[in-house]
Amino acid sequence: MARTAEKRGKDETRAAEKKVKATGKPAGGARGGITAPVTPSPELAEIVGKADLPRSEVVKKVWDYIKKNDLQDAKDRRQINADEKLGKVFGKKKSVSMFEMNKHLSAHLTAKKG
Repeated sequence: MARTAEKRGKDETRAAEKKVKATGKPAGGARGGITAPVTPSPELAEIVGKADLPRSEVVKKVWDYIKKNDLQDAKDRRQINADEKLGKVFGKKKSVSMFEMNKHLSAHLTAKKG
């Protein structure tokens, strides 16, 4: 019989607590990929701030900026029309799709080395 998601979660939590007791070290969460802190470029920092943030927070703050300044195209909501600040991030393009946006953002993010 297969375990339910709830049972599996409880088992994993118990195993993590057991490991913490055995090693005496705090449980470290995953800090790679989308949760790893990244440094925004000066152009992107105008929108999201200068502090190091996880990539997911950068994307969230960019979307907040897009919605606050009403930069989604009226006819096709998947298109984002760049204003002066976003234009610096998107390069020469005045309009990009929401799917292209992440490609442009990644060019303005530097992963922490360490």
